[in-house]
Amino acid sequence: MALDIHQFPCLSDNFGVLIRDTERGVTASIDAPNADSVRQALAEKGWKLSYIFTTHHHADHTDGNLALKKETGCVIIGPKAEAAKIPGLDTAVGEGDAFRLGSYQVQVIETPGHTNGHITFHVPAANVAFVGDTLFALGCGRVIEGTMEMMWTSLAKLAALPGNTQIYCGHEYTLANAKFALTIEPENAELVARAADIEALRKAGKATLPTRIDVELATNPFLRVKSPAIRKRLGLEAAPDWQVFAEVRNRKNKA
Repeated sequence: MALDIHQFPCLSDNFGVLIRDTERGVTASIDAPNADSVRQALAEKGWKLSYIFTTHHHADHTDGNLALKKETGCVIIGPKAEAAKIPGLDTAVGEGDAFRLGSYQVQVIETPGHTNGHITFHVPAANVAFVGDTLFALGCGRVIEGTMEMMWTSLAKLAALPGNTQIYCGHEYTLANAKFALTIEPENAELVARAADIEALRKAGKATLPTRIDVELATNPFLRVKSPAIRKRLGLEAAPDWQVFAEVRNRKNKA
């Protein structure tokens, strides 16, 4: 049994992802940034679309929903808290819900903050999670609709996943995130080495994703709020974790 994952660039800096249970021949698109890109990726792989798993309502994640549904009859699964905002939604899901993609169980984790109803799709048997715009490689999404405390709670949920969990994110922001991360924790040797690797990958035109939870825990300043060096640099030695996160996020907003 194998979960086949195909990641592809689309729009200006989005990633589309197709996942397929090869045994059952069932395919899902993680979000649908635009119909053309998903359609082309399906054609390249020779796969037929069965589902769209929508992480949140923003247009750069849902613009392809209606066209693809009309063409393929796919079922769209998305966040219960944003049901009215998800084009073509068939099945609304929330925290603790689970459903099947062929042989695989897909678990739903509510990860609000970027939007109020954002969800993550976790496939434990494949050690993979599709996190949309909640967590990025060396970064996290902007807190647009939720609160800083809400976003930190969501990130903490993802940080608690097994370290070998592969993380697929919605955007290729890693190079800019690496440059910012070095301003927050320049003494982190693993971060310094990773930033150099990322620069080389981007110069070669290669993607920096997927990432892994253990890699993010070691290098991502948005997850490293317990670091004494970060707390000292921010002047927040005794602050709650979410306030340290909020200061890092506010600094990134201004970067």
